[in-house]
Amino acid sequence: MKVQKIRINNQTEDFWIVIGDDHLAVPPIDLYLRYLSSVRKSPNTIRSYAYHLKEFWLFLSLKNYSWNEIGLIEMSEFINFLKLGTVDVSNIIPFSSKVSLRSEKTINTIVTAITAFYDYHLRLGSTLALNDKKLSKSKHKSYKPFLHHISKSDFAKHSILKVKEPKRIPKTLTFEQVNKILDSCANRRDKFLVVLLYETGMRIGECLGLRHEDIKSWDSTIHVIYRDDNVNNARAKSQETRVIDVSVDLIRRYTDYVVYDFDDIDSDYVFVNIWGENKGQPLSYSTVYTKFSRLAKVLNIPFSPHIFRHTHATELLRSGWDASYVQKRLGHKDIQTTINTYAHLNDQDLKEAFQKFKSGEKC
Repeated sequence: MKVQKIRINNQTEDFWIVIGDDHLAVPPIDLYLRYLSSVRKSPNTIRSYAYHLKEFWLFLSLKNYSWNEIGLIEMSEFINFLKLGTVDVSNIIPFSSKVSLRSEKTINTIVTAITAFYDYHLRLGSTLALNDKKLSKSKHKSYKPFLHHISKSDFAKHSILKVKEPKRIPKTLTFEQVNKILDSCANRRDKFLVVLLYETGMRIGECLGLRHEDIKSWDSTIHVIYRDDNVNNARAKSQETRVIDVSVDLIRRYTDYVVYDFDDIDSDYVFVNIWGENKGQPLSYSTVYTKFSRLAKVLNIPFSPHIFRHTHATELLRSGWDASYVQKRLGHKDIQTTINTYAHLNDQDLKEAFQKFKSGEKC
């Protein structure tokens, strides 16, 4: 059993299928992945779901279970399989990150993909036994929507299968580390990409999908636009266009890059290969991740494109930005996502806040 990348009818986007032991696509999985593609889920999302479902089908094969006869007991066994990599019930032990093959977050991500798969087939009219939801009293959130008090019920659905995750503070970079990374970049394109990620908090897919028309130099703004026809499969997560204000320095870096490195390249994409046989072709995810991974080893600074987003959001909140402004800048659909992910405090934050309190300043 394996996950296979294919391309259908010369389309620009790759598609992913799960091939069974009979060397054919697994029908229930194939149907669901085609549905995800039809509702314009990103190729990376479809790829992840394919690998999660392949893992689940491996478990079904080892246990000799039928996919349409799965209940909570079998899903609990699957969670144990994800932890230990075995279906031997004698090896069931209390969950501990020290002995688990996967983190709690990874397990929850995989289980969420499986339950979404079953929800889809349930809506098609399948008589499936899996019901992972229960009604429980909603916990008070730090943020409440307008008119929340007129809600008819305080009860909400929660997954029974969710593994408790330890609270983790997103990793960020210091200003010195960002400068080291910037100084290690060998060309204007890479320097511009690093500064763009750091100053805007854009996702790497949003950066790689940028077109020159999206950068409004005269207004110092960048328009993040959803497109599903990018040849490098880059895509914005939200279909709503958002406008990000940027500094004059960032616009200058973009201008220098276009003037000196884009002189004989004809491409609508901002980030392209600037030499070699693929010159002028849009940069791919793998190219950027390989380049960043190589730099991380050389500098001994663990970083990826997404850590710049964490760093940008954290710096905005620490500087006094309202969470609603940060939400809009990052493109989060729900402000609770912004609060839960980034509104964290460490000992130094508390110390500085206390010093301001003592001196009579506003935090």
